[in-house]
Amino acid sequence: MINLTEDLLQLAAGAGCSETEKCREVLKRASFAQRSPVAAILDSQLVREQDFLKSLAADLDLPWREENDVAAIENVRDKFPARLALGQIVLPEAQVDGGELKLLCFDPFDYAGLAAVSQHWQGPVRPVMTTRRRLLETLKKTYGVGAETFEELLEGREDDIPGGAQEEVNIVDEDDSEASVMKFVNQILREGLQQGATDIHFEPLGQDLRIRYRIDGVLHEAPVPQRIKLLQDSVISRLKIMSALDIAERRRPQDGRIALEIAGQPIDVRVATIPSVYGENVSLRLLGQQKFDFSGLGLDPENEKKIRSLLSLPNGIVLVTGPTGCGKSTSLYTFLSTLNIKERRIVTIEDPVEHKLDGIIQIAVKPEIDLTFATALRSILRGDPNVIMVGEMRDLETAEIAIRAALTGHLVFSTLHTNDAVGGITRLLDMNIEPFLVGSSVRAFIAQRLVRRLCPHCSQTNHIKKEELAKIGFPLEFTDKIRRPVGCEHCRNSGYAGRTAIYEICMMSTRLQEMIQRRAPASELKEMAMREGMVPLRKAGWQKVVQGVTSIEEVLRVTATDLEALDE
Repeated sequence: MINLTEDLLQLAAGAGCSETEKCREVLKRASFAQRSPVAAILDSQLVREQDFLKSLAADLDLPWREENDVAAIENVRDKFPARLALGQIVLPEAQVDGGELKLLCFDPFDYAGLAAVSQHWQGPVRPVMTTRRRLLETLKKTYGVGAETFEELLEGREDDIPGGAQEEVNIVDEDDSEASVMKFVNQILREGLQQGATDIHFEPLGQDLRIRYRIDGVLHEAPVPQRIKLLQDSVISRLKIMSALDIAERRRPQDGRIALEIAGQPIDVRVATIPSVYGENVSLRLLGQQKFDFSGLGLDPENEKKIRSLLSLPNGIVLVTGPTGCGKSTSLYTFLSTLNIKERRIVTIEDPVEHKLDGIIQIAVKPEIDLTFATALRSILRGDPNVIMVGEMRDLETAEIAIRAALTGHLVFSTLHTNDAVGGITRLLDMNIEPFLVGSSVRAFIAQRLVRRLCPHCSQTNHIKKEELAKIGFPLEFTDKIRRPVGCEHCRNSGYAGRTAIYEICMMSTRLQEMIQRRAPASELKEMAMREGMVPLRKAGWQKVVQGVTSIEEVLRVTATDLEALDE
């Protein structure tokens, strides 16, 4: 073991480990715990995984497969159980002469795992090394998330659903099956969190149960085990039990919440069920503990200066506009967190409360008991608040009370669903708010969109013809700054990692007030706002492209319905 330890330390040093004593301590603990030294070193993150494993393969004279060359044998699901493949993190690659199996693995010292594979295969096994990261990705894609648990649930049961897709089988019984369903659901949730998903959708189809993760605003279908339709009722029921919903009610939509803690991280999950012809759809919104500060908003210095000046006002209305999922709530929570000091009383009305903020009174609307935005807002005004946040101005009554609050000395924040900032003006006028009230109470309209960030590990310079750039209004003096997504293991081959926001801020001015008073058309209002310093969303997006933050395609994707896009 001493020689093995020294050999591994030498390989680790060649793979980027500069802290030899820490690595030695890792190997020592692994030896005491009777754990594989290779897995222990990789878990310590002291080495570059590919360099370390490739050197180990060469040292042991074992074949090496680059990540792009990793592939499983045909029909591997039928020949090799998921429990064995995922449990040992191995993948059959090919069967050679004499019945010998080429087995992709990352740990040649996992003798128990190799023996288990050999026993199942009933023949010799030849290890072929590759990275653990690539193995895990391929296994999940091949077998599906939670496949090993799924196999446990189906043991000893019928392979087919009686009566076809119309009749579901609930396989939760009084033995250990319920625990396995819990484990399977937890694996789906854990995988979503590891992928950085904001939403998880369970969608029954005719012959399948589709599970999709929304990552960076885009839906990705999760690989699932074969015959997962057998588990449909059990999974949906488990989710409803976790969120305290009525499992017997399948004809009406229901809403609930789940409080989770995964790896010490508290996660608040918002649950919504929708009945469909193939069963209940369940949508989960994952809300982790988020830090709300200006550094996370992606504001340029000029826009941050404008917003901070708005937050310093004693009264008035600030409206954040944009479609669902554009980050309006995050912006509002950041504004409130900035204002949240002991000298201020802040009250919010939300539907629902997405994040709980210490020191702020948050109210969730409940229409079934007539606690609406309007009725709650009326009560709040009698409670001596300094700052009020109304989740959304949905109707004339709510808007009128909010305007009255702003005119009587309160700072009010709210949202509107409009395509751009100036569209907020016409929306209020369409709600029959008097023009003079809009001009005198609203201090600013802030439109925003979320764009995906280019992966810093794989983005490349993008060469686009100037004629094409001119058509979309991109500044031609910055053509050498354009980058494009490529895709690598760091970004799930999407080319993007994380999101940031682009903003369009229309500050209320005397000229705009005069134009609102005479009900000027939206095009004239927008032209005047731009003269007074408003940067349209499309041009704000170009600034992010020039900075190398995002791509031209992303900006076009999120601004395609804006007036700016139509004009150009």
